[in-house]
Amino acid sequence: MHLKKLLLGMAMLLCFLLAGSVELLHGQQAGGKTIKLKLLLPQHDAVVSVDGKEEAGQGEERTLTVTTAKDKNHVQLSAVWQPNNYTKITRPRKVEAKDGILTVDFRSPSNTEKDDIVVIFVPTPDDVVEAMCKMAKVGKDDVVYDLGCGDGRMVITAVKKFGAKRGVGVDLDPELVVKCKESAKEAGVADKVQFRVGDVLKVEDMSDASVVLLYMGDDINMRLKPILQKTLKPGSRVVSHRFLMGDDWRPDRTETIHSSQGYDCLIHIWEFKKK
Repeated sequence: MHLKKLLLGMAMLLCFLLAGSVELLHGQQAGGKTIKLKLLLPQHDAVVSVDGKEEAGQGEERTLTVTTAKDKNHVQLSAVWQPNNYTKITRPRKVEAKDGILTVDFRSPSNTEKDDIVVIFVPTPDDVVEAMCKMAKVGKDDVVYDLGCGDGRMVITAVKKFGAKRGVGVDLDPELVVKCKESAKEAGVADKVQFRVGDVLKVEDMSDASVVLLYMGDDINMRLKPILQKTLKPGSRVVSHRFLMGDDWRPDRTETIHSSQGYDCLIHIWEFKKK
C-alpha cells in the first residue's frame, strides 16, 4: 500500500513538473522582444494604445514597457486626443524593437505616418458667415470653395447673397452632403453649387477657386496650408473662422465679430497678391 501511494505521488509530481515546463515553454513562445519606451505626448489626457489595446496612464511624458508578438519585431502605437471639443486626432507610430529606452514623440505629425483627424460639425453663425464673405469681397466673378462644408451654409450664402458665380462644398459626412443639396434646392441655387463627399486634403480641382472658406481647426489648416499655397492663383483669398495657419503664415487681417449667438468670433484672411 505504501509503495502504491509513493508511486502515485511521484506520478502526480512528474505530471505537475511537465505541465509547468509546457506552460513556461508556451509563455516563451507567445511573447517576443521587450521594448522600453519614453512617450512624449501633446496633451496630458491623450489615450495611448499598443497594438490596439489601450494603456492606462496620464501626463505629457510617460514610460512604458511592451512586448512584441512572437512573430513580430515591432509594435504599433497610437495616441488619441482632442485639441478642442469637436476635433479628435489619432496619431500612429510604428516602433521597431531595439535595446535601450526608445523615445517616441507624438507632439509633431510625421511625413510618413499620417494622422487621422475627425472634425465634428459645428455650424458657423449666419452673421459670421456673411462677415467672412464680406471680408473676402465675394462677387459675381468668384468661385467659392468651402472645405469641411457641414450644412453648406457658407457656399449657399456666397452664391445667394453675394452673387458668387459658383460654389463647391466638400465634406466627409455623406448625411451632411445630402442635407447640403436639399438646402441648396430650398434656397434656389442648386444649379450654381456642387456638394460632394470627399477628403478636403485630396481635393484636386481647387485651382479654379478664387475664395476658400474654412472652419476646420488648426491641425487641418496646417495640413491645408501647403496645398493652398501651391494650388491657388494670385488674387485668391482664404478666410478662416477662428483658426490660423501656423506662425510662418500669418493672416493679412483679422477681425472680431460679435455673433448673434452671443459670443465673439475671430475671422482671418490671407490674400494671394496679384502679380
